[in-house]
Amino acid sequence: MTSLSLGSLSLSPAFNAATESYTAATTNATNNITATPADSNATVVIKNGGTVVQNGDVATWSSGTNTLTITVTNGGVSKVYTVVVTKS
Repeated sequence: MTSLSLGSLSLSPAFNAATESYTAATTNATNNITATPADSNATVVIKNGGTVVQNGDVATWSSGTNTLTITVTNGGVSKVYTVVVTKS
């Protein structure tokens, strides 16, 4: 993956394709989620808990901890990124 964006939220640490776990904090009810794969043939599946979020669409946050998983699959190889978003 070449980039991961959660609207105006800052990821900690900053996005790096080799890093699989991130955190972010928000007071927003929603944020747009955009994941850009390195290969245009790769597929991206984004889930907020058990709810699928289309790439580029809005994720709705519940108060407290929300776990966002981004699975990038290219051929038979998958990599999963996790972002724990805390909404206060």
